[in-house]
Amino acid sequence: MKNVFKFGFLGLALSVAVAACNNTTSESEQTDDSLTNQIESQVDATTDSIDSIGGAAIDSLDSLTEDSL
Repeated sequence: MKNVFKFGFLGLALSVAVAACNNTTSESEQTDDSLTNQIESQVDATTDSIDSIGGAAIDSLDSLTEDSL
């Protein structure tokens, strides 16, 4: 009878451990995905900003060359 309880608690402990490991993996994947999305949005925003600054610089250079012609 003691062995039945020991194996029962062992099975319960293993099932809780497996359930805990599966939840942690899912949360870390979600965290990875959200961090990836944040990084991509920051890179896109920075790229857009650099493009607009470059475009403004090109426009000002074009206007300078047109004025001198």
